[in-house]
Amino acid sequence: MKILRWGFIGCGEVTEKKSGPAFSEIEGSSVVAVMSRQERKARSYAERHGIPKWYTDAQELVDDPDVNAIYIATPPSSHATFAIMAMKAGKPVYIEKPLAASYEDCARINRISAETGVPCFVAYYRRYLPYFQKVKELVDNGIIGKVINVQIRFAVPPRELDYTRPHELPWRLQPDIAGGGYFYDLAPHQLDLLQHIFGVIIEARGIRANRGGLYEAEDSVSACFEFESGLPGSGSWCFVGHESAREDCIEIIGDKGLMNFSVFDYKPIVLHTSEGTQVLEVPNPPYVQYPLIKSVCEHLQGIGICECTSVSATPVNWVLDRILGKF
Repeated sequence: MKILRWGFIGCGEVTEKKSGPAFSEIEGSSVVAVMSRQERKARSYAERHGIPKWYTDAQELVDDPDVNAIYIATPPSSHATFAIMAMKAGKPVYIEKPLAASYEDCARINRISAETGVPCFVAYYRRYLPYFQKVKELVDNGIIGKVINVQIRFAVPPRELDYTRPHELPWRLQPDIAGGGYFYDLAPHQLDLLQHIFGVIIEARGIRANRGGLYEAEDSVSACFEFESGLPGSGSWCFVGHESAREDCIEIIGDKGLMNFSVFDYKPIVLHTSEGTQVLEVPNPPYVQYPLIKSVCEHLQGIGICECTSVSATPVNWVLDRILGKF
């Protein structure tokens, strides 16, 4: 079995519980180095998690002979730079979602992966969670019949940080770093899941607006899209709504029933058919990225195939950029 020795570029919040611990829980996999531009942050993360090395320079981590696989957990604007750096060094990459801050950068990553033959994976971990696998199973088994329409509805109130001064706003609200606002950060999970279930989206249009005036990025988005099968879908996202409007729901309408589920809250899956209403609770593992990271490791060890690649992740950025009118 190939022994994987991971180096993390970025050691922020997502690496604390969602992803980081999972790398060391998989047979033949461990974390040997981390990097952050802030020395204090890199040192602290390494000491708290028992990681032997830490760096403040990404190139030094990539060049470390003890590191043979790279996890990129930085804001999207630097994903392409670090991924290309790692792949040119012959080291496979696992990147946080979205794959990049633009569709164009995704294409660059895919080109280098193809040229070097080095695999690149993306953290659309919800595909591998039992909760969403159950959703796909129900659709594939025709429980609600032929699917007629798909709708995304998402609304939340502003976060406390949204009220800060422009230069203190979180990176997720800085389009040059994140690719957009909260839409570019959260909608990828929803759109990836739907494309995983129904196939690639081949047409997408949107209207974006800033209604709250708290920051420059879009805070309200409405969109319509079409899957390769001809299935129509729509979505609405609002990040400055009243608490009473809070919603996290995807609704799948079939000719024999209706299914509702959430993407971030993991509320029970609800089925409405002629036989009545059925509520399904499906628990997820404590480290939500564990199933996907396990699949990535097994792929790199030659004992499995992981399909959550940069190529499969790229259509999400295409849809995001189309909705936001980037091209």
